[in-house]
Amino acid sequence: MIRWLIVTLLALVFISGLRPWLKKLGLGDLPGDFRFTLFGREFFLPITTTVLISVVASVIAKWL
Repeated sequence: MIRWLIVTLLALVFISGLRPWLKKLGLGDLPGDFRFTLFGREFFLPITTTVLISVVASVIAKWL
């Protein structure tokens, strides 16, 4: 279970880093992608985008 938590957190960090590129594709503004400001810093939690990308990756992996 801890392995999946680590993988999910790494995916969130990875997707947050790709945020400008994903925004061009329209994936950064889905319902469930949280953006908030705390202590003057903006934080972005792309939960829905992470789930969508993982579903697409699993479908591709099953086809291969």
